[in-house]
Amino acid sequence: MTLSAPVRVPRAGSAIGVALMLTSATSLQVGAVVSASLFPRVGAAGTTVLRLTLASLLLLALTRPAVLRWDAHRLRSVALLGVTMAGMNGLFYESISRIPLGTSVTIQFVGPLALAAFLSRRARDLVPVAAAIAGVALLGLQHPPTGPLDPVGVAFAAAAGVFWALYILAGSRMAATGAGAGGVAVAMGVAALVALPFGAVSAGPALLSPGILAFGVVIAVMASAIPYAAEMAALSRLPKKTFSVLLALEPAVAALVGALFLAQPLTPATCAAVLLVLLAATASAAMARPRKASRGDAPEAEPVSPPVRPAADLVKAGA
Repeated sequence: MTLSAPVRVPRAGSAIGVALMLTSATSLQVGAVVSASLFPRVGAAGTTVLRLTLASLLLLALTRPAVLRWDAHRLRSVALLGVTMAGMNGLFYESISRIPLGTSVTIQFVGPLALAAFLSRRARDLVPVAAAIAGVALLGLQHPPTGPLDPVGVAFAAAAGVFWALYILAGSRMAATGAGAGGVAVAMGVAALVALPFGAVSAGPALLSPGILAFGVVIAVMASAIPYAAEMAALSRLPKKTFSVLLALEPAVAALVGALFLAQPLTPATCAAVLLVLLAATASAAMARPRKASRGDAPEAEPVSPPVRPAADLVKAGA
């Protein structure tokens, strides 16, 4: 009888994978900082359109999807993903125009954690969600120098978290159709079209000025291309559970980037909230178990994850 040894990821490969994930998270949040610099000129809605349009053009050029060969089911799945993507990105930018970056990302993280607990349907999986909600509640205890959080910004962040959860479901559905990275590119184009009326009202012709377009290219590269490439490379070097745990670093990275580049102070309440959400996400990943497929079931697409990097998320879903 032959015993097969478990596959081990070399330590050097794991270290590189961790470095790639940190690169992805940092690039993503720095991209958000660059986006915030455009808010005074074109607004959050205008920035959303700019980011989605240029990122979709970049991905379409790289993937060249054969859209005319897609069936109706795949087209509907891609369109649905695009709608959730538009809501997620637009609400995210609206939130960080009003509240600190780290705070916004921390609040949004409750959405995917709640979805994970709901899909699991185990009582113990509610514990990480409760911890994350407690962390978010701590954000309401902030005192000067930051002062009370803008309730509209908090509402936008919470709504972005809901769309994040919907995006995960839509992304898994699209990944199951086999649309792949090309589907992500088309979905991002759909998202740009959905966001266009809001951006046009907010910014108008300013979106077409060379300086604004140059910033948009930087945002598309920082928030899409670099995270996409880094996470694809990390996936080949890290176990999926480790990959999921490292995603939980995003609120911490967002808080640090906000402090460094936007002078958003790290209050005790913010640090405690980020820590609770980090622990909650880590525990959620550690307690995750694959669903046992019954005979005749189709393979279930793995859920995807977060807000401004759809291309990398769909790779995690098997695209």
